[in-house]
Amino acid sequence: MVFFPVSVIINSKIIIRLSEVIDLKRLPLRKEHAARLAEYGLQNIPLNACCCLRFFAGEEVLREGQPIGWLSIVVDGNAKVCRTAPNGKSLILCYNISRGLIGEIELMTRQLNATCSVKAVTDFECIAVSYQNCLAELKTNLVFLNKLGTELAEKLTTSSDNFTSTALCTGEQRLCAYILQNSHRGLFRDTLTDVSCSVGMSYRHMFRLLGQLCEEEILEKRESGYYIMNYEELTRRSHTAAELYQRV
Repeated sequence: MVFFPVSVIINSKIIIRLSEVIDLKRLPLRKEHAARLAEYGLQNIPLNACCCLRFFAGEEVLREGQPIGWLSIVVDGNAKVCRTAPNGKSLILCYNISRGLIGEIELMTRQLNATCSVKAVTDFECIAVSYQNCLAELKTNLVFLNKLGTELAEKLTTSSDNFTSTALCTGEQRLCAYILQNSHRGLFRDTLTDVSCSVGMSYRHMFRLLGQLCEEEILEKRESGYYIMNYEELTRRSHTAAELYQRV
């Protein structure tokens, strides 16, 4: 099974195993990658122990339940995190990853498989640091561990905000905020059954709200999805819910 159906920017001396990557493209790490590693106190790790992965909008960055052998530092773009229930339905845990780490929970809990899926909302780029080559450094580097602890605390706050939004914001506010966060170049095309679960409403009610937004010319239904016609009004209607989600 392919974990990364993407093009990859990778150091020419890379030795990390990426046998399941397709369309491999070898390019050197850039200066901004070194700067991002330094933010986490990882400026001294061997360059052959990390690489930069680039994903296009809609591609999977990580798949729940599959082996994970690296920690990722987000460089650019947005992604969403979701988990799948036994009945096959997906729930969005985080609307918008635009910074921080991916895989830190698995690192600290010593889990070998990904606990959730990560999917690119826009073109997405991250630095992957090999567990195999850098585990000792990741477990003992105080700068990195302090940064990781701060980000875990922020994610706990985000989880609380999401619960507050579900409990206190209207369905329209939650849906509009979700559309704004998950659209790409004005087009929203998420699976609607998953959307209804993520915003906490029935599919019928959500579909009725989408129809209403189309009637009011805020959205336009197209074959490829829903196109945003009126950003200003959609933003106004997402007020409160969007403020909470922007903390992600």
